Amino acid sequence: MSVGSKLSRDQRESIQMARLKALAGSDNKIETLADLAKLPVLRKEKLVELQQSSPPLGPLQQANFSHLYQSPGPIYEPGFKVPDPWRFGRFLKAIEIGSNDIAQNTFAYHFTPAGAMFDTSAQAVGAVVFPAGPGQSNKQAEIAAKIKTTVYCGTPDFLQVILEKGDEMGLDLSSIKHAAVSAGPLFPQLRQAYADRGIRCRQCYGTADVGLIAYETVDITENMVIDENVIVEIVSPGTSEPVAPGEIGEVLVTVLTDHHSLLRFSVGDLSAIVDPDAEQPCIVGWRGRADQAAKVRGMFIRPEQVSTLVNSHPAINRARVEISSEGLKDTIEVKLESTETDSVQFETLVRDCLNLSTDIKMLAVGDLPRDGVLVSDLRGAE
Repeated sequence: MSVGSKLSRDQRESIQMARLKALAGSDNKIETLADLAKLPVLRKEKLVELQQSSPPLGPLQQANFSHLYQSPGPIYEPGFKVPDPWRFGRFLKAIEIGSNDIAQNTFAYHFTPAGAMFDTSAQAVGAVVFPAGPGQSNKQAEIAAKIKTTVYCGTPDFLQVILEKGDEMGLDLSSIKHAAVSAGPLFPQLRQAYADRGIRCRQCYGTADVGLIAYETVDITENMVIDENVIVEIVSPGTSEPVAPGEIGEVLVTVLTDHHSLLRFSVGDLSAIVDPDAEQPCIVGWRGRADQAAKVRGMFIRPEQVSTLVNSHPAINRARVEISSEGLKDTIEVKLESTETDSVQFETLVRDCLNLSTDIKMLAVGDLPRDGVLVSDLRGAE
């Protein structure tokens, strides 16, 4: 789907369904988008393993890739011989960046594809790119003033550094009217500080593995619009089980483009879909990391164990493991939401699922926060 295309929900789902069936193959009985949940999840640790056994890209071997990048893991990602391969042009188009703009791209151009992601997207909407890369705030400010940069691309906070440096040096940076940011938190006070200087700041959410996932627009800032070229699922962390609509869970992304495809890839983040049935579905943005495994008493407790615990007894509605410390001793408390009030009946089940002895605290249904957290390690916060 092109940079500026706007499809109805029915059109979008029809195209996604056709691509998904072609991608999944005839062996998989995919008749609706909901059937995607029947397929296995690919998580980053598995991708690292596959790439090590079949370098450099494991199951992602493609004939048309032009670049190789490396992200922490290490994980290798391909760059492709197509315009705007990571699809971030859709984001820039949605925030009204175009052929009259000069984009100063401060994302890194080495090792990771972040610089290339925004470089190719700016080209896709007709903007001129200055490939600045990160750091050197003095030079960044000088160049922005000289070439009359209109668009800043980079992390949310680095623009503030450049603007302050410009103020110190007596430079006129009033030509900067837009900020396209990612890879860090955009706090409301920072967005407002930019607005006070006449800069409209919008953010997007994507990764090196899957490209663009969701983005703000000129008018939408409370949530992020899901890119039409991907399917986003939200599952209980560490599992493949969908959460209830609106609940926070682990983000799975299926990429449906012709040049690059992935099925149910976990980006390792937490988020929630605002309204799955909306004409233009959105997510709430980044809400933390899904990799909640914690080591205690020489054993790992993983979120999938907590999900197994919940599914093992009909009286358990929800569960959370909280790990604390008392002096030099680690303590484990399992909080169970249930209509039952007596914890004794759950002791053996909890011990078998976690392989550890724990305290159990019974809670009424609805008492646990709906934040996607199944394993909470509080030892560093005490």
